[in-house]
Amino acid sequence: MHSYTFLEKILFFPPFWLNKQKLHSCLSGKTMLITGASSGIGRQLAYSLAHIPLHLILVARQEEQLITIKKDIEQSKAKVSIFRADLRNHEEAEQLLVFLHRLPDGLDIFVSNAGLSIQRSIQDSLDRYHDFSRTMAINYFAPVQLLLSIIPLLQQNNGHVINISTINTRLLPVPYWAAYQASKSAFDTWFRSASPELEAMRISTTSIYLPLVKTPMIEPTAAYKQMPAMSSEHVAAIIGKVLYTKQRTFSPWWLIIGETASVLFRGTWDRTASRFATKRRKRQ
Repeated sequence: MHSYTFLEKILFFPPFWLNKQKLHSCLSGKTMLITGASSGIGRQLAYSLAHIPLHLILVARQEEQLITIKKDIEQSKAKVSIFRADLRNHEEAEQLLVFLHRLPDGLDIFVSNAGLSIQRSIQDSLDRYHDFSRTMAINYFAPVQLLLSIIPLLQQNNGHVINISTINTRLLPVPYWAAYQASKSAFDTWFRSASPELEAMRISTTSIYLPLVKTPMIEPTAAYKQMPAMSSEHVAAIIGKVLYTKQRTFSPWWLIIGETASVLFRGTWDRTASRFATKRRKRQ
């Protein structure tokens, strides 16, 4: 379990109160789909809901991890179905959708959590178009494909869609993250555009904008090891709270400072980022 330093706890990730009774009442008897469920946020969310009598449908590429999670959780109250699928593969996604449409009680909640992060310069990407296509495939096309199919199921049950997004979609873009930021921004824009229509269909929507989170996805990036990072347990609690409050957005309190700076100092940032990229290129 990742523990916060004193500064992280006080300034960046202050604690909040999770009403477990309301969460239990909200989710009992419901069916929830979680993508990217074999590790990180998805895995922690599944474990945090084990004590509630609901049906968890866990989707990920790593079947062995899913089997372990299923065995652990079903020792408690939740029922678990696992589905191994690479959602970048259209056919495997279609097979998941067939499974979902055969659920006897339909679907109540979709937590769109599966994602791919990549840091690479444009110079090193000249012969790696696949980095962009595969990142867009999982961060944008996959959740769109799933939602377009399951919206009728969610509408029937007055469902709820939660998008696990990133604060980067609300800030100025930074060098070396073009593939990741473009793909996450694409779905964030799609989801925010679709949300009023979904709300009109009696489907609640929530966008959760997260800072750096301590998960296996960030481990390959050495620079992240010394940076403040939110714990997956903290994120699971945030998701738990929005499940019963149905609030439309969640973001760290300090994000407004970054958003304001993004508007006021865009020109300054563009010049600074260019100088940073130039100096880094000269050192290579």
